[in-house]
Amino acid sequence: MSPLEPEREARRRIYRGRVIDLNVDTLRLPDGTVMEREYVAHAGAAAILPFVDAPGAPEPRVLLLRQYRHATGGELWEVPAGTRDAPEEPWADCAHRELEEETGFRARSLRQLTRIFTAPGFCDEIIHLFMAWDLEPGHRNLDDDEFVEVVEMRFSEALEMVRDGRIIDAKSVATLLWVDRFAAER
Repeated sequence: MSPLEPEREARRRIYRGRVIDLNVDTLRLPDGTVMEREYVAHAGAAAILPFVDAPGAPEPRVLLLRQYRHATGGELWEVPAGTRDAPEEPWADCAHRELEEETGFRARSLRQLTRIFTAPGFCDEIIHLFMAWDLEPGHRNLDDDEFVEVVEMRFSEALEMVRDGRIIDAKSVATLLWVDRFAAER
């Protein structure tokens, strides 16, 4: 146990939902203070940047999603993403499935990039980031509550949308910038 890590004395589940659980932990801090800390438990997700062209091609095209997000009160530009169907589903399988369900394309090539915490101050959600290419037509299968527009654009345009604040979704910003900065190095 790290000297910075508090000891958990108790956990209460306040709410169990379809996507998240809300818990309250009773913690003993390193200085002996006892406090309660709320946190959201989430199963995690996979996010995918799909390339229409080979990633190293001049001015490659990517697919992004535009969709309304209730919590933000507006539309967001995002990379395709979603949660696992079961806790034992491999993250690469989740990425393949979510890409096809949301865009209607399957990837013959998929590469895992990294993983990120989305909001570690109150949530344990980890998103596994991928890039995909060698796309072929598949079957789009949106959830009943998903209304998503698939938009093809140049990768450079997507990066400009991060720069000027049109793309503000954290997983999408992280995926786009990670691919731009590090994908060629590996």
